[in-house]
Amino acid sequence: MSRIGNSPIAIPEGVTVDIKDGEVTVKGKLGELTQQVQDVTVKVEEGQLIVERDSDKKDVRAKHGLYRSLLNNMVEGVSKGFTKELELVGVGYRASHQGQKLDIAVGFSHNIVMELAPEIKVETISEKGKNPIVKLTSHDKQLVGQVAAKIRSYRKPEPYKGKGVKFVGEQLRRKAGKSA
Repeated sequence: MSRIGNSPIAIPEGVTVDIKDGEVTVKGKLGELTQQVQDVTVKVEEGQLIVERDSDKKDVRAKHGLYRSLLNNMVEGVSKGFTKELELVGVGYRASHQGQKLDIAVGFSHNIVMELAPEIKVETISEKGKNPIVKLTSHDKQLVGQVAAKIRSYRKPEPYKGKGVKFVGEQLRRKAGKSA
């Protein structure tokens, strides 16, 4: 019994769901997302999206909760959107953007310039006395997470001083330095 798979997804106002040949398309004010589904049946009843599995095989039971979560993320994304914030901790670490190009300086000899997908809106916040923040916003949860993880991978936070690129609010495991 899948607790996640059995719970219905409420469809907010302004969001339309179209189901055709195993492909679910969700449209909203922020954009449009599609997802292929197999081994489960998706239907719209009374303003709710219901995911039901076709059989009781183990792999079908596993996909039941997965597809429900993916569809829920799609509905939430086209109605509210998703945001990830990254903080650049370190002396001389900077971030700036021009259109879809993100330029970050994180202690290498050259700046890292990333070309971001058009679905992602990027914003850089640089205040005096505070660490620079890179804010990524999109309707696609998977894409935002993937881009944020890629940016973080350039300079992961180290455990002694905490320098590097970290998510805002992320708890780092710190180590004690040398004991003299």
